[in-house]
Amino acid sequence: MAGASILVISSWLRRLWPFGYRGSLAASESSWQRGGGAQMAGLTGSAPGWCLDRQAESGPALALAPSPSSLGTLLCPEVSSTLLPPPLLLRSAQIPDRANLSFPPSIPRSCGPAQAGRGYASGAGVVGGGGWDQGDGLAGPHHPIRRLPALRRAGKGWASSPEPLGERAGGGRREVCVRWGAVAATAQPPEVTAWFPLRNSGQQFGRDGRARLAMRLSLLLLLLLLPGPQPALGMEDDASFPHLGESSQPPPRACPPRCSCPRPDTVDCDGLDLRVFPDNITRAAQHLSLQNNQLQELPYNELSRLSGLRTLNLHNNLISSEGLPDEAFESLTQLQHIYVAHNKLSVAPQFLPRSLRVADLAANEVTEIFPLTFGEKPALRSVYLHNNQLSNAGLPPDAFRGSEAVATLSLSSNQLSYVPPSLPPSLERLHLQNNLISKVPRGALSRQTHLRELYLQHNQLTDSGLDATTFSKLHRLEYLDLSHNQLAAVPAGLPRTLAVLHLGRNRIRWVEAARLGGLRGLRYLLLQHNQLGATGLPAGALRPLRGLHTLHLYGNRLDRVPQALPRRLRALVLPHNRVAALGARDLASTPRLAELNLAYNCLASARVHLRAFRRLRALRSLDLAGNQLTQLPSGLPAGLHTLRLQRNQLRTLEPEPLAGLHQLQELSLAHNRLRVGGIGPGTWHELQALQVLDLSHNELSFVPPDLPEALEELHLQGNRIGHVGPEAFLSTPRLRALFLRANRLHMTSIAPEAFLGLLHLRVVDTTGNPEPVLVRLPPTAPRQPRAAGP
Repeated sequence: MAGASILVISSWLRRLWPFGYRGSLAASESSWQRGGGAQMAGLTGSAPGWCLDRQAESGPALALAPSPSSLGTLLCPEVSSTLLPPPLLLRSAQIPDRANLSFPPSIPRSCGPAQAGRGYASGAGVVGGGGWDQGDGLAGPHHPIRRLPALRRAGKGWASSPEPLGERAGGGRREVCVRWGAVAATAQPPEVTAWFPLRNSGQQFGRDGRARLAMRLSLLLLLLLLPGPQPALGMEDDASFPHLGESSQPPPRACPPRCSCPRPDTVDCDGLDLRVFPDNITRAAQHLSLQNNQLQELPYNELSRLSGLRTLNLHNNLISSEGLPDEAFESLTQLQHIYVAHNKLSVAPQFLPRSLRVADLAANEVTEIFPLTFGEKPALRSVYLHNNQLSNAGLPPDAFRGSEAVATLSLSSNQLSYVPPSLPPSLERLHLQNNLISKVPRGALSRQTHLRELYLQHNQLTDSGLDATTFSKLHRLEYLDLSHNQLAAVPAGLPRTLAVLHLGRNRIRWVEAARLGGLRGLRYLLLQHNQLGATGLPAGALRPLRGLHTLHLYGNRLDRVPQALPRRLRALVLPHNRVAALGARDLASTPRLAELNLAYNCLASARVHLRAFRRLRALRSLDLAGNQLTQLPSGLPAGLHTLRLQRNQLRTLEPEPLAGLHQLQELSLAHNRLRVGGIGPGTWHELQALQVLDLSHNELSFVPPDLPEALEELHLQGNRIGHVGPEAFLSTPRLRALFLRANRLHMTSIAPEAFLGLLHLRVVDTTGNPEPVLVRLPPTAPRQPRAAGP
């Protein structure tokens, strides 16, 4: 039955087209495939009505569409973005006389073979080594072969109908130029054009001939659409060839079991406890994630076939250097990002692709890298090698030769004893913290003129390991961290461009004004936990730092506030020193201070001048915790938002020191000796903005009355409160959180009416009392019903 159908259709085709055929409907697979990829069929000029549709996985497909136009214009049915061609298809071997396709020398540039080849962006054939890449193309077998560039698999098929551009006649034939529209979902939508010669056995079409042709084509369409017998021999096992009535919807993409493939070029096998590299990853994959598995090796044969990979994520596996063959990355010529952090590598790969941009080998056991691991990579931007076991011997002098774009290099937490002298000159960020570095060789940082951030903290640097030229060439350096070293003095030759200088946790005993004099753009100077003492910071030593914003000096045994500080200083941090007094003018040179931290010094109320804070009109945060104050300081700035006075020796609170603090939002009085009787009437009256009040760990026997109305958070834990009356919180209707733990409350100590009216109350903590206390929260405020829409 199938053979009879073939003969019938062949007979009809021979009668309908008097142009002749080469090939048959039952053409074999080998007649239209080559080299495992699809080849482009020449479009025959002897059958006006053949239009190239797309490249299928197994070869090109041609759509038959009779043209109703009297001019012989080629019209293809619109094809949606499908992975399979639509119905009414014939293979390329069935195209009559494919050698008849010709392109005269006078073809315009927009209608040449090269133009015609640019639009095919889908299908394995175009990219897979066969098809146009091999030189077939539209030129046909009897015309000069034009090798077309390899094209990306970006689209899913033709998505628009062709558009006639014009026709011309000459030499006894008529030709028409047809342009197809853009390919759907392509990165570079093309316009595809080609010339098709129109002939009728050497004679031009007349009106009668065109009418007869249209009629015959219509009959053929009718015949093909009728339900018929089984397909011809040679086509019955071809699953990729859609038969009449079949759906042209795209088949599901192949994806490894349990993995996800959200896009055609993405395979995500994250966190599946895989022990074996998946063997059915699509060749089209560009982004492959295998992180958080238990892989121990990468098979070369599986990795080499994924030549289009751009991102390979192997983070957090068990891959050793033995499981990573040297040739593993040779075929990944497009790889840009590789992540192999948190594995078991003992040496770095000897070769990584030239196309690389980001390489992450952190948290392994790497002791050695090689010249071509990171060398000769012109696009390489970031290298992460922290948390390994690299010594200077394992870092070759030409490790970054030919990689002139590296901006970020992380070598922290290794075993380097000195700064490597052959670092990339393009560096912008260099991480060398947590090593064993005791010196910076002369000239080691002389070429890094683009360096902006340098991290050298937690090393063993001494004054002898640096010299005046160490940092002098770093004309763009903004951040320098030398904390947690063994420096006894501020380094010389610091760049004028510095904005942040971190010298904390050293052994600095003296700050020489000359070494900081040129740093007029310095914003943050951190000198905490050094050994400055009473004389280590002379008056005016920091005055040249005109742009200084923040100065950290805590833990330096200072006995007074440094004098003649920069006028623009905004934050002065001096806790854990020995400051015992505040004079009237000690802070006069810093009128723009917004934050002052004098916590845990030796300040006594008697030695704090009444005008000590008078000029600090911009002050917003004042921390006097951990001192020896017995009463609130006077003359506090009216703009204060935060006042911390915990861990002092306060016994009384009077309204006068708090008068005028209308903007105060947070007040901490914890760990003092306050009693309710020591809180004067009207103490809270002017604190109209107070939201957080901490009275914990005092000697209160009940809730203080007349608390501020704006209060939202009240800490009363660790007192002696044994009763909460019904009027305790009448003045605080906005209260949200109440802490009463570790007091002397019993089961019936809290009046049932105590929380009435507290509609915002959400937290009441009564743990740690002698008996469990049951608290009933008030009902929440009813929500206003929304107005119904029209």
